[in-house]
Amino acid sequence: MRRPLPRLTAGHPLQLILGLTIWSLWFVALYGGLSVACAVAPPAPTQGAMTGLNLWLGLLTLATLGLLGWLVRVCLTAAWRGRGRARFMAALGAGLHLFSAAGVAFVGLPLMALPPCL
Repeated sequence: MRRPLPRLTAGHPLQLILGLTIWSLWFVALYGGLSVACAVAPPAPTQGAMTGLNLWLGLLTLATLGLLGWLVRVCLTAAWRGRGRARFMAALGAGLHLFSAAGVAFVGLPLMALPPCL
């Protein structure tokens, strides 16, 4: 009989790398997508920051921020209710998710002000 896959809880040690992994995937998607779009069909620099490319990358950034924010909330709730090691892992996971969300916000902020293909 096969055992089901273990459930990823807020106190699970994988929470420690999940936020940073989500950040790195977002970073690769953002700059990979930007590079490909600028090589294939670059928007005119006179359009400024309000281009369709920046809109899509901004939506990707907001979705990533929403996911990381939700993970922070889940881990903080588990940390408040948990005990011992699970509480520590959930609190540390929440901090790392928050750190990753700050990285997404900091790197994604220029999307609102700069033309995409400089």
